Amino acid sequence: MTQKSILITGCSSGIGYDAAHTLAKRGWRVFATCRKEEDCERLRGEGLESLLLDHSDEAGMEAAVAEILSRTGGTLDALFNNGAFAIPGGVEDLPTDALRTIFETNVFGYHHLTRLVLPVMHKQGHGRVIHNSSVLGFTAMPWRGAYVATKFALEGLMDTLRLEMRGTPIKVILVEPGPITTDFRKNAQPHFERWVDWENSRVSSLYAKLRVRLYDDSGKLDTFELPASAVTKKLIHALEHRNPKPRYYVTTSTYIAGIMRRILSTRMSDRILPNG
Repeated sequence: MTQKSILITGCSSGIGYDAAHTLAKRGWRVFATCRKEEDCERLRGEGLESLLLDHSDEAGMEAAVAEILSRTGGTLDALFNNGAFAIPGGVEDLPTDALRTIFETNVFGYHHLTRLVLPVMHKQGHGRVIHNSSVLGFTAMPWRGAYVATKFALEGLMDTLRLEMRGTPIKVILVEPGPITTDFRKNAQPHFERWVDWENSRVSSLYAKLRVRLYDDSGKLDTFELPASAVTKKLIHALEHRNPKPRYYVTTSTYIAGIMRRILSTRMSDRILPNG
């Protein structure tokens, strides 16, 4: 049996890191990509094939895919779009350029990379394109507007692609985690400081509290938080089951949000959702 191959983005830590190592142990040929060469070198030292890939760099994505195809003889069985970042802050305090920046990575990069691999999958007659979305891809929460907007956009785009792939052997799948133990919050800090003039905001006192939480390194877990392996477990089903689901919930928070969306009115949901 030919070894199956997968391209995973955002593998320096967290979800991508766990997925890359777990799938490699399961026999997949994993191409684990990172934005920084030092992270790629570290992963190579751990036995993974690792390449540079930045979702905001179209030429870099094209070079990475070309290199992967040269190694596999022109095939790729799966793509797991995972790398993303957040810019915490109220919508009224986010400069439009901040939205342009985050959309470049979280949406446009996913789209470009997907378009690069689809012709390969059409030609070989199979493939799975899996995107790491979020509970915030279908449920809005305050002070997360930039990230929410990208995940809503991603879900709309990929739900449409899934419908367009009907009748083909290519599966388009969304994974929707809630809180997962990663460096995601830590990595959001410089983006918050760059873009949000929080001290001069209408809600500066709320931002003071938000910053305490953002910079909290005590290791205290969020409610219902799970390790990255919980996402990998759903990813394995999406990759290896003959009839994968179109979307996979991860964590209790996502299941609760999904139930709320189905049974509650918008006003009722607004009353229940936390303010921070």
